[in-house]
Amino acid sequence: MSKFSSVFLAGAFAASTLLAADASAFSRSSDIVTRSDNPIVTVAVQKKPAAKYSRKVVRLETDEKPGTIIVDTNNKFLYYVEGNNKATRYGIGVGREGFGWSGVMKVQRMAEWPTWVPPKEMIARERKKGRILPARVEGRKDNLENPLGARALYLYQGRNDSGFRIHGTNEPWSIGLNMSSGCIRMMNKDVVHLYGKANIGAKVIVVGPGNRQGKVRYNDKGVDVLRQLFASFE
Repeated sequence: MSKFSSVFLAGAFAASTLLAADASAFSRSSDIVTRSDNPIVTVAVQKKPAAKYSRKVVRLETDEKPGTIIVDTNNKFLYYVEGNNKATRYGIGVGREGFGWSGVMKVQRMAEWPTWVPPKEMIARERKKGRILPARVEGRKDNLENPLGARALYLYQGRNDSGFRIHGTNEPWSIGLNMSSGCIRMMNKDVVHLYGKANIGAKVIVVGPGNRQGKVRYNDKGVDVLRQLFASFE
């Protein structure tokens, strides 16, 4: 086998391992993002999400009130309902197999550059895989190790913190994939945009496995060209 073939196969294996891994596991992100010795892995990490996941203003038929957030986990879209059959649509990453969920929540807390405190269950689960997670990771613009990215919206059921978040990510290539441990991840620029619109108390409907969200009507009619033109100046 040639030297080039060996390098290629090793890089391809590393890339496939990364894509199959739990992206919320702290230990892998920085070591891969900053590497320059393996261009194949670097390309896999830096790959941009598909164009369909870019932020757009769409015509959305729904009975939900303005300010409601609808998360379509199957199609990997999050809608912020604007009213008058208009919504802002964002691309998202969602829970991997076994970590998908559905339900109705409320935003009860919002934070800029949030600190990440991994749940005890995640710490125990990752320890079994040989990965040691830190007790907390400070949120800073220059800290690429923080899996919550630039902003976080904390989802509650009543007074109880569900443990799920809508948050940014320093791994934008993961948008459109099933990789998280149940949280809804967005590109940092998109979660900042959503953060500027959403309010405490906002209703969040997550349409996913189990159909626990109940009946919800939303019909994406596609890009509203005129409104998208004006939205591009935001």
